[in-house]
Amino acid sequence: MAISSSLYSGISGLNTNGNAMAVIGNNIANTNTIGFKSSRAVFSDLLSASINGSGGASQVGRGTGLSSVDNIFGQGTFESTESNTDLAIEGDGLFVLREPSSTTSYYSRAGAFRFDGDGYLVNPEGFRVQGITFDNDGNLTAGDASDVQVNSNAAIPANMTANMNLSTNLDANATTMTAPFSFDVTDPSTYNYASSTTVYDSLGNTHMLTTYFSKTDDNEWAYNIVDEGNAVVASSGVTPLTFDTNGQQTGGGSITIAGLPWDGSTTVQDIVLTLKTTQYANDSQVLSQDQDGYGPGNLMKISIDETGTVTANYSNGERKKISQIVLAKFANFGGLTKQGQNLYTATDAAGPPRTGVPGLELGNLFTNALEQSTVDLAAEFVKMITTQRGFQANSRVITTTDEMLGELINLKR
Repeated sequence: MAISSSLYSGISGLNTNGNAMAVIGNNIANTNTIGFKSSRAVFSDLLSASINGSGGASQVGRGTGLSSVDNIFGQGTFESTESNTDLAIEGDGLFVLREPSSTTSYYSRAGAFRFDGDGYLVNPEGFRVQGITFDNDGNLTAGDASDVQVNSNAAIPANMTANMNLSTNLDANATTMTAPFSFDVTDPSTYNYASSTTVYDSLGNTHMLTTYFSKTDDNEWAYNIVDEGNAVVASSGVTPLTFDTNGQQTGGGSITIAGLPWDGSTTVQDIVLTLKTTQYANDSQVLSQDQDGYGPGNLMKISIDETGTVTANYSNGERKKISQIVLAKFANFGGLTKQGQNLYTATDAAGPPRTGVPGLELGNLFTNALEQSTVDLAAEFVKMITTQRGFQANSRVITTTDEMLGELINLKR
């Protein structure tokens, strides 16, 4: 009977609006959940029944049902934080995480990360952030992403100096050495200028090498390298520094300081010295100097930059790239399944993930920031009012239908 079918239409409305209220309640409950994406309930009408009337066949609906609950993957606003391991994504990307000893990938927009006791970058639930590792030369390695980990208990070993660069100006008005010329480190009259550079041996000990410059002729300078024991370890020999009339270097300037023994506990050391000099009418002075060695160092700080690169900073001033965090993107974000704890898993409906480093396609990273929930409280309260009214109206359909059935039963009296 049509009267009784209206009861079921009202019941379907109660159930559907009740589920919609659950969605609204979940949104409001997660107003302050970082990286949370709000949801919406989508209704659809149920299969209609056909009836015949004088005007022909017609259809009468059978109520409503919950078609789907969609996740709205909009961009949330950012909250600044004091932790440099807090990350926020601007764009469509998702962080990729895995449980320890598991190959299942989880995805999240919540970037409240920290390093655990084993040096893994994890979320509050202990899921490990995934990234691509760097090799010892600072280049990204090939292959799949793996757990981001920094060994916080390992010190960086010393690196023996192999190359040294010295850039100087040599005074064009300096006094020329009287021939025959013979360099003597103890005799200041045999050189015009000296510059010292600190180098490192294989154990990280520091040593001093001093380069002495002697003007031997117009536009010509000899140089001698002396160690900390005043022993000459290398010299320009027959290839002195030469200059043109504009003060630009035209010859010499590269030499190998070979066989530095230092002491028996270190590796015999060779250093390639490159001199980049000018000869202007100005005081002799060092313009720049550097060398590629360093002493051992302990881990002081771990930093993450806007490219997702995790860098270990050591007490000796060295910085070592460890890993670059990867992001994932899906063709259909609505096909992802919520797993709680701000996590999603992929399904066939979402399509295969496109995984890579942060950028224009996958999204940009912001450090010292967290993405806030996308829940709009004002909109949710409006939906709450309309859902409540819908629930009340459907309950009224049931009570009215009940009264109609009562009248029908009373016909027998």
